[in-house]
Amino acid sequence: MIHNERPASARTRAHHPVDQAQGLRQMFATRVLRFIPVVANPSARCGGMVLARLCAAYASVGLHTLVIDASDQARPPGELVEFDLAEGIEALSPQVSHMAARGLLLRHVDARGSCSHLLDALADASPQSDVVLVHATASELVRLFGERSRGLNLRPLLCTNDLAEGLRDAYAAVKVLSQRGGWMAYDLMVCAHSESEQADEVAQRLARCADDFLGVAQRDSLRLDPFEPASEAPSPRFMEIAAGLLRAALPQTLGDSAFDHLVSPGAALPARVSTALN
Repeated sequence: MIHNERPASARTRAHHPVDQAQGLRQMFATRVLRFIPVVANPSARCGGMVLARLCAAYASVGLHTLVIDASDQARPPGELVEFDLAEGIEALSPQVSHMAARGLLLRHVDARGSCSHLLDALADASPQSDVVLVHATASELVRLFGERSRGLNLRPLLCTNDLAEGLRDAYAAVKVLSQRGGWMAYDLMVCAHSESEQADEVAQRLARCADDFLGVAQRDSLRLDPFEPASEAPSPRFMEIAAGLLRAALPQTLGDSAFDHLVSPGAALPARVSTALN
């Protein structure tokens, strides 16, 4: 008589990973990174401060953040990035990594004008990250996030200073985001001295113009003092906005190629952190 049932030893082996990579795939099958679009403002030039404050906020709750700076003021990526995006990622601290990426997004534009497939590659290149901040122009962010953001509550972060030029460029960004990306809400950081008399007016004028002429809502706004020490702990209000950005972020599940980085020599396993920001 023929028995179809496999020996117990075979059944046991079937449930165990055959190699390290397969084991990691099973362990982190549902690992998700969160992408947050941060709009570069060429006149305000305060994106670096906003990014640093966000990194500090997420680090304070144990999250690892990758900053992808694709703004016009950023450095271009190194030559090796053309072959492996991970080669362009630099560890700044145990909780923060950085990638200089000026011009990178446009290199990956397809025939439809989209570079959304780059999100997969970026996620796989930094599997240890929990949050990815993409700092780029409004048009580039639409190219990157546009196709993936349909049906999601994606909310970009804008920044400006308390000057007319910064307000002008912020409004131009809102126009691009709404008309080309269909994003009808945003958050705002106003980088201005605590004694500035124009900062509140700038935020109010942008909110009115965005609503009256574009139908776009300014959900939250906050003033950031550039003269405040970088070591200053994030305020409760800033943490609230940072948490809101994370909840509205674009989720991205790791692909199989991410595990090639995890099992390579010197790679570290991604942290599995459960926090109030999740």
